[in-house]
This record gives sequence, C-alpha cells and structure tokens, in this order.
Amino acid sequence: MTDHLTAQAHETPLPNWPEGLTRVPYWAFQREDVYGAEQERIFQGPAWHYLCLEADVPNAGDYRTTFVGDASVVVTRDADGAVNAFENRCAHRGALICLDEKGHGKKDFACVYHAWTYDLKGNLTGVAFQKGVKGKGGMPPTFRMSDHGPRQLRVATLHGLVFGTFAHDGPALDDYLGEEIHSRITRVLKDRKPVVLSRYTQALPNNWKLYIENVKDSYHASILHLFFTTFELNRLSQKGAIIVDESGGHHVSYSAIDRKGKTSSEDYAQQKIRSESGYRLADPSMLQGFDEFGDDVTLQILTVFPTFVLQQIQNAIAIRQITPRSPTETDLHWTILGFETDTPEERLVRLKQANLVGPAGFISMEDGCVGGFVQRGVAGAPREASVVEMGGHDAESSESRVTEASIRGFWKAWRAHMGL
Repeated sequence: MTDHLTAQAHETPLPNWPEGLTRVPYWAFQREDVYGAEQERIFQGPAWHYLCLEADVPNAGDYRTTFVGDASVVVTRDADGAVNAFENRCAHRGALICLDEKGHGKKDFACVYHAWTYDLKGNLTGVAFQKGVKGKGGMPPTFRMSDHGPRQLRVATLHGLVFGTFAHDGPALDDYLGEEIHSRITRVLKDRKPVVLSRYTQALPNNWKLYIENVKDSYHASILHLFFTTFELNRLSQKGAIIVDESGGHHVSYSAIDRKGKTSSEDYAQQKIRSESGYRLADPSMLQGFDEFGDDVTLQILTVFPTFVLQQIQNAIAIRQITPRSPTETDLHWTILGFETDTPEERLVRLKQANLVGPAGFISMEDGCVGGFVQRGVAGAPREASVVEMGGHDAESSESRVTEASIRGFWKAWRAHMGL
C-alpha cells in the first residue's frame, strides 16, 4: 500500500483488496484517504473527463465553469475558435478566477482578490502593481508571468461533447474511448447539434462510486424501477446486451424491442418480484415516441470512466455528469438534450419524456435513494465487502443483462488507476 493511502494518522491501514473482481470492500466508499488519492490519481491523472457541450461555448468569448473531481475548471472559446480549459484558480493566492457559471463576450478574466489577469487560454497576462508604486514595492525583477498560471487541461471534442484531462502525455481521447464506445456515442450524437432543454443538479447522499455502480448495473433496473416493467420499457427478457471495453472502465447497456413477440412478466412472477402496478398514465402520449435511430433500441446507457453518462431512454436523451463532493456526498448534474433538427412534434415528445429522468423522474427517482441506503447500510462494516458475482467473475461483454460484468469492469479500471 502506498504512503498516500495510509498517510492520515486517524485512519487504520487499508486491508488487502480481495483477489478477483467479485468483492468490493466497503471502506472504498468511506475513507478520506481513498477519496484524496482518487483526486490525484484519477481526476488529475490520465483519465478523460466530460466538461461541457460545445454548444455551451459557441462563440469567441463564451465561457462555462465545470468540475473535474474537486477541481473547478473554466472552459472558454477563444478568438481563434479553439476550445480551452484551465483550472479555475488564480496563480497568486488560489482564489477562483471566474465566479460566474457561464457568460459571453469575455476578453480576459481578472481575479477579484488582487486583479491578476488571464487570457481565454488561461495564460497570466497581467499583475496589478507589478512594478510597485512610485518605485517601491512590486514583484522582484526575476518574476516572469509566463512561469505562473493555473494548470491548463488538454482538450478534445467529439460530436459536440467537450472532454478534458490534466494529463498532457496520456492517450488521445479516441484511443481512450476505443472503437465500440466511440461508435455508440456516434450513434446518438452524430451529425446533429445538441440543444439544451433543461439542466438541474441533484445532491446524492452517497459516495460517487455508488452512483457509478448503479448506472452500470443493468440487473437492478427492472427490479427497482416498477415503471420500467409496468409500461414494458425495460425487462430483462427483452433483447439486449452489455458491452464492456478492454479496460473495464467504459460500458454500454442496451435493450431493444422484440418485434417477434410480447415481453412477459412470467419470469418476474416466478421470482416473486413485482413487475406490474395498478397505476396508469393520465397522458399515455408521454410514451409515444418516434423512431430516432432505426435499430429498435429503446434504451442505451453508456458510461465513460470515470464519471460521464450518455443516456437514451426512448427519446429522452441526457448527459449525466457525476461530481464527487466528499467521501459521502456527490453532485449529479443532468443536461437534457434536444437537437436543432427536431421538428416541433419531436421536441414535444422529448419534453414529455424528460419526466422519466432526473431527481423526480418516473424512472430515476429511486436511483437518488438507493445509494444513500447503501452508504448508511455499510457505515458500520468497513471491513465487509459487497458480492458482485451475478453473471460470472469476469469483466467482459455479455449477451445477457442479468450480469454485473460492467460493475466488475469499473472496479478493474479503478484499481488500475489507484494502484490497488
């Protein structure tokens, strides 16, 4: 175990991680030293992170603030049309450079504390009273502005998505994603410009990795979410599969309409699992969508390690950005998307189906609770471990969605980054 992970005196040394991929010690969701090491090795390491949409910064001088782990980041469009990202931290005394969530028409940023100034690339361009006043004070002659500034991120874009990484010598974004994940992002976003229909942030009372596990867990979806099975949006008896990339960190789960027959609730009844309810929609048109992709896939959940989610549920397209806040707190940022090419009728469908997701969504509501249930349930059991054996012991793609392969894949990638 590294010094960083055992540095805090009040923490006992970490137990050994169990062999294989089917046990996850609960201390991984609890410890401050683990959380700190994640910031260094994952969020400021060689991983790529979703920052925002290109549509958020369409013109020169546009900017938006976001997060990579704990680090506040500014994304800008400069006069040359390039998208830039840099740490939202003044090189002088560490204050935020940009206090606004978004804006337009910027030529530079000035820190409110001491008026150190930065251009749209994040370069330090001005220091107030650098030469002092009346020949007294000021910075020493050896001071060079080019030697100081916030850390600048390496930036890449894909189909309107902006990704960034603090690692300037890591893999290119395309190589990081791999062909299968790249193609599944392309399926949803290619050749059309996103339009933001709504945004909201959901506070989750749990470690960020518990929400990642939830998103990668196709096994729970039609058990926890009664809406899915009642209205036959997602049942494990439907056609579908799990794709897990070679690193284990990225995944796709999808299900499709079976045009050869009606899905059955018989399997759920045999397991004594609820799959029907007496509830009906006052407006059934909410679920009357349109054929957007021509492949009968009605649900696709895609993740990019560590914290990016691209969602297609019927015609509800959304991005979920997961931001750690502490070992037991997470912010979940939702961005609900339409597209410039949408007809008025299609836009109405998207707005209606947006009620499926989000903090009070017919489907997503329960996901906002269960992570907290786990966090509370394991509070007194740091040396115990979860059992992740459904579907086998590996982290490989599967034709069955009755599997936890993509969860095992996440922990495979997490451990590789963390050196555990």
